Amino acid sequence: MSSKLSIIILFSFFARVFSHDEDAHTIKYTTENFAEELPKKNHFVMFYAPWCGHCQRLGPTWEQLAEMLNEDDSNIKIAKVDCTADSSLCSEHDVTGYPTLKFFKVGSSEGVKFRGTRDLPTLTTFINEQLREVNKVKKVNFDYSVSFQGEEGDVEIKPPQAVSGLVELNEDNFEKYTATGKHFVKFYAPWCGHCQKLAPVWEQLAKSLEFDSSISIAKLDCTQHRTICNQFEVKGYPTLLWIEDGKKVDKYQGDRTHEDLKLYVNKMMGMAEVPAESDKPQAEEGEGVGILNGHNFKHGIESGITFVKFFAPWCGHCKRLAPTWDDLGKKFIADGGVNIVKVDCTLDINKDLCNDQEVEGFPTIYLYKNGEKISEYSGSRTLEDLYDFVKQHVGHDEL
Repeated sequence: MSSKLSIIILFSFFARVFSHDEDAHTIKYTTENFAEELPKKNHFVMFYAPWCGHCQRLGPTWEQLAEMLNEDDSNIKIAKVDCTADSSLCSEHDVTGYPTLKFFKVGSSEGVKFRGTRDLPTLTTFINEQLREVNKVKKVNFDYSVSFQGEEGDVEIKPPQAVSGLVELNEDNFEKYTATGKHFVKFYAPWCGHCQKLAPVWEQLAKSLEFDSSISIAKLDCTQHRTICNQFEVKGYPTLLWIEDGKKVDKYQGDRTHEDLKLYVNKMMGMAEVPAESDKPQAEEGEGVGILNGHNFKHGIESGITFVKFFAPWCGHCKRLAPTWDDLGKKFIADGGVNIVKVDCTLDINKDLCNDQEVEGFPTIYLYKNGEKISEYSGSRTLEDLYDFVKQHVGHDEL
């Protein structure tokens, strides 16, 4: 074996050993399973070499694409083939450079080569175009109410009409429609599995708010209107943004149930805030947990023991603690000297409060006595431990 060939083989070996293995979602095919799996669904395949610099740079984007699309109910799979390990397979598909990206329509062994720039929007647009050709994308056509006037072909774009409360936006009407008021907008791609799962829930949310003129529930197809999606820095699907007077105010990152989305809308509309004139924690029905905010916090903690959970609705640890916190509140319902309270730090009314109280993570749990912060709770978040902690301080009240 020549020394030159030995060096090439050795280089290839170490490149494969030390290449990052971050393909948690990308399907890896070999000569053994490629022909068997290819006919089952549409495929977008990257033929690559681990040592290839262009391949390495594309890797994170390809993995992001796979994370979005490799769902059980999706009609497309994102995959890759290592040409240093399966050279015969790559030769069979005329791979002469790395990376080579090919789209294989379901049932076909002949791939369509991708020749565009290798960024996520361009890749997703290419996928959408290929899927349209095989009639795999089902789109609902809405009346955009476009009227043509005059001999010169002037176009007048009328405001989009809501269908069961849901507004379909596009590049022509987006800016004008969102310029004033409050809008909760879903940025999506028709082929995205997560988007498909969210679609009926989003329609349900829109229908439930159909007669509320103070808020609009809308959606925009990023495969058709990339300019708007780029403007709002949409990097994954679906992206749910709260827009007020033409500007992005917040990005929703919570659970995508109808209940959670409705609670978020209520929060952003200010419906979850307690009236400023209320000085004591307001107990939620059947829970015994009070709610304080930036207006009434000082008065709410001024007497007795107040055990406060500062939280964010999207925080996983907060969600797991929530039922235990409710149970803790029930245990102290009959104790007039103890208040179990929570503060939502994501509400605008509470942001200064949470900063003043030095809340740096969620959940943060403080115990106050007669208006003074005396301890931060950092123990186990079981009901028994939380209860014992409060009782310990209650027992020291008169000392």
